[in-house]
Amino acid sequence: QVQLVESGGGLVQAGGSLRLSCAASGRTFSGYAMGWFRQAPEKEREFVAAMRWSGTTYYADSVQGRFTISRDNAKKTVYLQMNSLKPEDTAVYYCAVGWINIGTMVPQYWGQGTQVTVSS
Repeated sequence: QVQLVESGGGLVQAGGSLRLSCAASGRTFSGYAMGWFRQAPEKEREFVAAMRWSGTTYYADSVQGRFTISRDNAKKTVYLQMNSLKPEDTAVYYCAVGWINIGTMVPQYWGQGTQVTVSS
């Protein structure tokens, strides 16, 4: 019912910035939370940030103050502005649609992912 397409990943030096975008389509988009997860090699997929339809935002402690999530409901698009990037931010970043549960996101639909690589 929901399809997600990420874009904006790439290679950046430590301390640099990158902006990810995720365009959603489907008839069940309205009212859902949107957010981002990431998965580094040999590690579990982890929550990064999410935003309710109303605009309330949630962030993992590891990205608080550096990343900013935003969304344009009319365009069915969510963004992740990533500043002060660190090598440990290197991962495949996945867009997700779902709902919020105690400060984190429960995803119901996933995008295919976009690679973010931060060099030292």
